[in-house]
Amino acid sequence: MFSRSCISLLELASGDMLNFPPTPRNLPRLMTTVRGIMPEIEGNGGLQSPPPPDCCEKIIVVANFLPINAQKDVNSGKWCFSLDEDSLSLQLTDGFPPGTKVVFVGSLKVEIDISEQEVVSQKLLEEFNCAPTFLPSDIQKKYYHGFCKQYLWPLFHYMMPMCLDHGNRFDRKLWQAYVCANKMFADKVMEVINPEEDYVWVHDYHLMILPTFLRKHFARVKLGFFLHSPFPSSEIYRSLPVRDEILRALLNADLVGFHTFDYARHFLSCCSRMLGLEYESKRGYIGVDYFGRRVNIKIQPVGIHLGWLQSALNHPLSSTKAEQIQQQFKGKKLILGVDDMDIFKGISLKFLAMEKLLLQRPELLGKIVLVQILNPARSTGKDVQEAKRETYMTATRINEAFGFPGYEPIHLIDRDVPLYEKTAYYSLAECCIVNAVRDGMNLMPYKYTICRQGTPKMDEALSLSSDSPRTSTLVVSEFIGCSPSLSGAIRVNPWDVEAVADALNVAITMPDVEKHLRHEKHYKYISSHDVAYWSRSFFQDLERACKDHYSKRCWGIGFGLNFRILSLSPSFRKLSIDHILSSYRKTSRRAIFLDYDGTVVPQTSISKPPSPEVISVLNNLCSDPKNIVFMVSGRGKKSLGEWFSQCENLGIAAEHGYFIRWSRKSDWETAPLAADVEWKQIAEPVMKLYTEATDGSYIETKESALVWHHQDADPYFGSCQAMELLDHLENVLANEPVVVKRGQQIVEVKPQGITKGLVADKVLSMMINEGKLVDFVMCIGDDRSDEDMFESISSIASNSCLPTVPEVFACTVGQKPSKAKYYLDDSVDVMALIGGLAASSLKSRSNTAIQVSLENVV
Repeated sequence: MFSRSCISLLELASGDMLNFPPTPRNLPRLMTTVRGIMPEIEGNGGLQSPPPPDCCEKIIVVANFLPINAQKDVNSGKWCFSLDEDSLSLQLTDGFPPGTKVVFVGSLKVEIDISEQEVVSQKLLEEFNCAPTFLPSDIQKKYYHGFCKQYLWPLFHYMMPMCLDHGNRFDRKLWQAYVCANKMFADKVMEVINPEEDYVWVHDYHLMILPTFLRKHFARVKLGFFLHSPFPSSEIYRSLPVRDEILRALLNADLVGFHTFDYARHFLSCCSRMLGLEYESKRGYIGVDYFGRRVNIKIQPVGIHLGWLQSALNHPLSSTKAEQIQQQFKGKKLILGVDDMDIFKGISLKFLAMEKLLLQRPELLGKIVLVQILNPARSTGKDVQEAKRETYMTATRINEAFGFPGYEPIHLIDRDVPLYEKTAYYSLAECCIVNAVRDGMNLMPYKYTICRQGTPKMDEALSLSSDSPRTSTLVVSEFIGCSPSLSGAIRVNPWDVEAVADALNVAITMPDVEKHLRHEKHYKYISSHDVAYWSRSFFQDLERACKDHYSKRCWGIGFGLNFRILSLSPSFRKLSIDHILSSYRKTSRRAIFLDYDGTVVPQTSISKPPSPEVISVLNNLCSDPKNIVFMVSGRGKKSLGEWFSQCENLGIAAEHGYFIRWSRKSDWETAPLAADVEWKQIAEPVMKLYTEATDGSYIETKESALVWHHQDADPYFGSCQAMELLDHLENVLANEPVVVKRGQQIVEVKPQGITKGLVADKVLSMMINEGKLVDFVMCIGDDRSDEDMFESISSIASNSCLPTVPEVFACTVGQKPSKAKYYLDDSVDVMALIGGLAASSLKSRSNTAIQVSLENVV
């Protein structure tokens, strides 16, 4: 069947998005030897068996760059490779279960000639378990330096492309290069993956749409994604022209990880505002239900590799450098900053705070030095050059104003500083400051704390006693990812220069006892929450998120980057007219329950009376003496009674069964709870309070219920208000005979015991009590309230009191998780189905009439 999710088809058909350069396939395709592999996508919804329990587990780590250092030998012309121990991709493997095979997929930081790529691929795979992705130079430039660094990076750090001097505006060609690069990374993963057994862990904003490409080929791929940058608020993110494509791609992962709750909250807010998805927490785990799949959200800050850092501290060159630094700045207190050279690190603001401190505390002149190490810029562009020029100009001005022979208050180091040298500075600094205006998980404060703890070799070089108390002080921006985990740090607003100056003053004048207590608190956390702890925690949650992969059927729907997987119960399938007709013709006592809005009529407007076609089909269905047909709706009895006044034999249940009419000639029956409506006097003022406070919300007053609607309110605020209203109403109505329920963009208060399920029970019980043994039951509905009917009629099949088990058809409208075993796509399919049943009844009665006439003639 042609998918209705074709919004991106024209976009794909035009432009260059499908003109991807072919990806060289230099590696053996492991998946051709695996049992039960899904071809492309499980279009037939086939249910697969889980992999054998004794299979070897493999994790594929995908990042923009491989954890490899590459250098070409000048004499031999051969490439030499070594592991990059500073790479997070390599360090995180310490947290994986013992015996786990790890394969790395990514690109190299150097360009490899196409004639050498096959040899290099084989060498890296055999010696380092690395599968390199070779991007053409033009794609690499547009993808990495263009879309990633000049567009996504600033936007995710809250910088809108308002002018060309600060980041680039959205360029469709750069986006296509980003898509193309992600596709090439996905192709490389497909070369090494065993989709039934392997796990895939994708890292960072460079590869945010890669999950869609993998999910399209392997519906049950076990896929995690972790974002190492901030995720912006919805106000910023919504300015992204391809916002839906990226959100849907991330939701194609099983587990999406963030450093802080703020970043995760922003992501969930975007899902709510743009895709209409709501999240919930189950036993501490946050998740989003996305077309039957539960996408789990992980909040866990990354840690550092203690062994790697301590090894650098014990390096002989580190001790030597520490002695040199100690001698160079003898008699002075060091304040240390280590930052990448980019516009978000707040380096100039840090210098201005240092200037303010020297103005406020002139006695500190000659006694404190700010050592600022500038890591090489990761991108090129006018903004980086401007930031660098401003950094130098500010430092020069301050040094000229406050310096004197033998003293400069700001010591700028602008070169690639090796790790052993950085650890020497960390060990000697009285205070460490991270003043970024916006940053992801900056690990510099963690490294500083560990280095201040020291090692025996470093203690010996600095003439420290092994039992001397360790101290450290941190001044950190409240806008960086590590800030929430450093409760003993002095948090600052980097834009408030005076406040940062005061914080520096507090840090360097703090008593040693307090410095020690703060250090111990930080060291305990950092040493126990290292990179292995982080990766182990993420992988355990990924395993948990994927445990139900083989218990459901999967369908692929949507085109291009709007592709997603529909995951449903194995017994859930589309209800065919031929299948139900065969049962319908064989049975003699039938009960049929139909919802109204979204079932027999489309859910498009507030007021929608039935069409003549609907009236005609229902009359034909009701005219069959074998049928009892009920329209079960949440609408009021007045509108339903008027709309179906032409349907003489149609039963109607209004307001979810609060009012029931068995036919047009019968009177309305009211539920026994009708007399007690005093609770409305309590609930309505509360609802009015929330209506006044929530723009776009309104109250619907029914005879049996009060409904607060918030579909026209701000999605996030409306959802928050609905949760508050639910809690408020439950408290004030605790002693009243009502239930308070939250539905799809509504909060409803109604009497206890009023559900559509009870309508089905009442009708069926009446038929059984009158001796009309039901042998066919059908129920069709589209929303949550209809689930009660599905559950009710399904329980009939297991009723041992009935002499024969009736045929039961519970059918929901739309492919979605449901208690029903069948589905129809929309109201058009529903009308076709009941029209087919009505036509069968007419034909049967016509044949019967002809037979009777022939018998009379004879």
